Amino acid sequence: MNEIYNFLKDCSNYYLATLDGKKPRVRPFMSIKIYNDKLYILTTKDKNVSKQMHKNPNVELCAYNKDEWIRVTATAYEDDDINAKQAILDDFPKLEEMYEAQDPNVETFYLDNVTATISSFDDKPKIIKL
Repeated sequence: MNEIYNFLKDCSNYYLATLDGKKPRVRPFMSIKIYNDKLYILTTKDKNVSKQMHKNPNVELCAYNKDEWIRVTATAYEDDDINAKQAILDDFPKLEEMYEAQDPNVETFYLDNVTATISSFDDKPKIIKL
């Protein structure tokens, strides 16, 4: 889990893909945190990404750093734990300027059924399952 987290954190942003009906939607994200031995992300309930994850929790994250890239497939489950929200906000000052953990619009999702593949042009892919 730490290897996935560190890769995504080192990239400073990654791309989160969801489904909007039958159409893929991809957007940049920055929030990622290990909390209670799970990977967590943060968004707000008024965004389409939240609505899409509630309707279909299957997501994929993708990021590129130097000569490697990562693809993470997972199932995103909402967790309304205010401490999870605050833990993420503490790590991301830009988000903390915009959101508060006690705001009912702010929500966190933890990632379950995680499979990450770290690839490069030089080495065989490394697969990590959580």
